[in-house]
Amino acid sequence: MNKNYNSKFSIITKLLLSLFILLSLNITYIALNKSYKIKASEPELYIRPEKVRIDAAKKLLVEGNKRYVDNKTFANDISDTKRKKLSSNGQKPFAVILSCSDSRVPPELVFNQGLGDLFVIRNAGNVVDPIVLGSIEYGVEHLDVPLIVVLGHEKCGAVEATIKDGEASENIASILNKIKPSYNKVKNKNQNIDEVINLTVNVNINNSVAIISQSPVIKKLLDEKKISIIGAKYKMDTGEVIYDFSK
Repeated sequence: MNKNYNSKFSIITKLLLSLFILLSLNITYIALNKSYKIKASEPELYIRPEKVRIDAAKKLLVEGNKRYVDNKTFANDISDTKRKKLSSNGQKPFAVILSCSDSRVPPELVFNQGLGDLFVIRNAGNVVDPIVLGSIEYGVEHLDVPLIVVLGHEKCGAVEATIKDGEASENIASILNKIKPSYNKVKNKNQNIDEVINLTVNVNINNSVAIISQSPVIKKLLDEKKISIIGAKYKMDTGEVIYDFSK
């Protein structure tokens, strides 16, 4: 009787042990499978060449913006290693971006770029003054950046404020006065207010491009074909950046 009991107990123990092992293996498989799926779904890490020419610079911006629009952005390396590398080797951005300060239009996100990629100057209305111009000159002359982009956007508050011509502090007025020449070029046309704002945004972008191009430092580099300068416009609803907004 005791032998039968021991035999049955041994069989049950072995069965329980086997069941425990199978259960453990199954749990391990599920965990590994979930881990693999998480890793597989992680976005691709963004990598670009260190040295970038003019055409390649614009291509990087166009491709980055397309990823942004399609919600397929690459992950940016913000690791300790990347930060230390930039600290030790210095920055090598491939584009200078003059953009509006509007919180809805952050250039690094819009173009899906990361640390050390863009040399960004921002102010309300993407206007040009000596400080802005000096910053741009530094970017192209000392950092060898091949491309300058003036990035305006739809529904610009600075442009709207210029057109409404209300009361403004001395400092805000200095911004609006920079935009007024662009508004003056379109204000006598018979469009509705939304169209006037849209056209003023376009002219203001082109005006900033023209002012930057007149800098002796910039003009020399343009004549030597070492840099290029272009205007661009961000579409609020789609997130798309367009470069032909003259129509």
